[in-house]
Amino acid sequence: MDIVNPALDDYLLAHCTPADEILRDLVEETHERVPDFPTMQITHDEGEFLTMLVRLTGAETAVEVGVFTGYSSVCIARGLPAGGRLIACDVSEEWTSIARRYWQRAGLTDRIELHLAPALETLSGLPQEEFVDFAFIDADKVGYPAYYEALVPRLRPGGLIVLDNVLRAGRVVDPAAQDEADVAIRKINDTVTADARMESVMLPLRDGVTLARKRA
Repeated sequence: MDIVNPALDDYLLAHCTPADEILRDLVEETHERVPDFPTMQITHDEGEFLTMLVRLTGAETAVEVGVFTGYSSVCIARGLPAGGRLIACDVSEEWTSIARRYWQRAGLTDRIELHLAPALETLSGLPQEEFVDFAFIDADKVGYPAYYEALVPRLRPGGLIVLDNVLRAGRVVDPAAQDEADVAIRKINDTVTADARMESVMLPLRDGVTLARKRA
């Protein structure tokens, strides 16, 4: 199921702030080195959306679950003020080695703190207080419910969690789609909607994006 009509792709990308050389090079290298990159790297319009959300929320401390080759990290970190911090969680030394080079090129290494470990382990080790302003979850889908539950108590009132791929290319509404990832995404979608701690909206942006804001 095409959530975004393919005929509109070029038009959408042409009508947001264009990617700079760093992001264009990162897409090209990822495409060359990771054959299945189209399903694992966010599109440029979603990246610009993340940057804008970080700026609009005034975030100073951000968390990213799922770094891959660093495109979304660059976009999030660029939205942070000087002295801001992005806690980036991933398990792949290979992929994040690409990310590190582009963080350096973008002048963002002082803002990004990479944790190479299972994300739930990293999140569980964070202070048990409301200090996170912004979080982006784009990792293994089966882990989404656990990542969300680890982040909400650490999110400040008014803070924002963004969850990617919440439509699973339309499989969320296909009763025949019953693999672990599909079931986990349906679970987290229902959990967010029913969570009295949060207010949320699901958007048909690319493969579906949910914005969940912690109530004051």
